[in-house]
Amino acid sequence: MDALLKLSPAQSLLLRTAARRPDGRVISPDTLRGGARVKVLTSLLQRGWIEPADGGHTLTSAGYAAIGQQRPIPPDDVQPMDTTGDLQLLEGIPIRPGTKLAALVVALRRPQGATSLQLMLATGWQPHTVRGAISGMLRKKLCLNVVLAHNDSGERVYRVV
Repeated sequence: MDALLKLSPAQSLLLRTAARRPDGRVISPDTLRGGARVKVLTSLLQRGWIEPADGGHTLTSAGYAAIGQQRPIPPDDVQPMDTTGDLQLLEGIPIRPGTKLAALVVALRRPQGATSLQLMLATGWQPHTVRGAISGMLRKKLCLNVVLAHNDSGERVYRVV
């Protein structure tokens, strides 16, 4: 509880929003710019609450503890999707490569499809947002035939046919 008192509002905001993301990535809001952003990130780095990773920063276990949370443990049965041939899977669909919607389409166009959890991890979205994007953008606006099936363990598996 003492660690909660040592956080500034900006530090608390960055740590709490990073803790909500599946990958723990720290993304500063548009309102935090320039020197203020540098000071907040520097103080979090010095305390060991964040660490540099992939051109940005991610939350450490100490960072989760600073806001009174535990680092989520990813399930063992989730397999990472390979990214080879992603542009081929986007052919004929008017979506900009590199966007979250493109990641959604790439995952759905694979022969095995993608589970809800895989789609959430690929986009960083909540489950209702994933389902809404499939229903609204992919099915209605882009006229893609997205089918839903259940695998052996009962998980939803979405696939573009």
